[in-house]
Amino acid sequence: MNKQEVNNQRTGLILTVLLIIGGLLYLLRSVLLPFVIGIAVAYFLDPLVNRMTRGDKISRTTASSLVMLAFLLVLLPLLVLLGGMAISEVSDFAAHLPEHVGNFGEKIKLLLGRVQEHFPTLMTHGKENMLAGNWGESLKPVAAVVQKIISNGFALVNIVSLLLISPVVAFYMLRDWHGFTGKIIDLVPQKHKQNVVDGMQAVNRIISGYLRGQALVCLALGSFYSLGLWAVGLKLGILVGFIAGLISFIPYVGSISGFLMAMVLVVTQDGTLPKIIAVVAVFLVGQFLEGNFLTPKLVGENIGLHPVWVMFALLAGGALLGLLGMIIAVPVAAIIGVLLRYLIEHYKKSALYLEK
Repeated sequence: MNKQEVNNQRTGLILTVLLIIGGLLYLLRSVLLPFVIGIAVAYFLDPLVNRMTRGDKISRTTASSLVMLAFLLVLLPLLVLLGGMAISEVSDFAAHLPEHVGNFGEKIKLLLGRVQEHFPTLMTHGKENMLAGNWGESLKPVAAVVQKIISNGFALVNIVSLLLISPVVAFYMLRDWHGFTGKIIDLVPQKHKQNVVDGMQAVNRIISGYLRGQALVCLALGSFYSLGLWAVGLKLGILVGFIAGLISFIPYVGSISGFLMAMVLVVTQDGTLPKIIAVVAVFLVGQFLEGNFLTPKLVGENIGLHPVWVMFALLAGGALLGLLGMIIAVPVAAIIGVLLRYLIEHYKKSALYLEK
């Protein structure tokens, strides 16, 4: 068997494995979410366990147990607190929903009236009705994407199983992390082992730099938006701020979505012009802090992932696999980026590139 046949077999094997993995992810997307979240939690907490086990003063099992216990003691009260505040705000808003809808309708009519007053030809021959119809039609694609993400995410997963399974998976992954990675590396052919190890280290640097930094950015932005909108006096402001911060891992989408939700709420709540300006100011300051301080300091600019590539990966993952796809989008994007750089490097050393 010549070298070309060996290379063809290797390429075919790699493509077959990738297709099998992709097919399994798609078929099992509704049950994989608790396991993926558990692995993600273990990945975040692994450096802390590594520090605790240096010098063999404490076993990895004990360190993993202590770290997971501390994580749950911090996370659960926080979820209860935020959940209670969200339920309280939603209940209060729902109690006054007809009033808010009426206020919003009046504001829209007033706005259309002013537009017609200044641009009479723009709103003639029933164009205002057409505008309202087109507005609804324009929101349908967005609603479809959101519905797909929800239906492929939490709607297909029992929340109780998510809360029960994910911590267990995280504990076992923390305890056996080095064992798992060692077994994967051991399966790699000796000839390519060093290249694979170097590639895994590069991917790990990218993923850890992005995910851990972006998590801190989301937490900081969510806290700022929630406190800012609460200080403005916006009902549901804490919930909107938390959501805006949570989805800020998608570049620009979190801030834009939060801003639009906040503007709709401030209008429906019969907000005055100073309150509207205050809401705008909250998001402008948040964007200034994110662009000039939070992202450069916490995420950095040299992680090797372009924001456009990250945005595409997240939206494509959400469209294909829902919430599961958005969770694994950045690791997959990092792996693809490393593979592309490896292929480009070898291509520039090939006879095809060097031939004159």
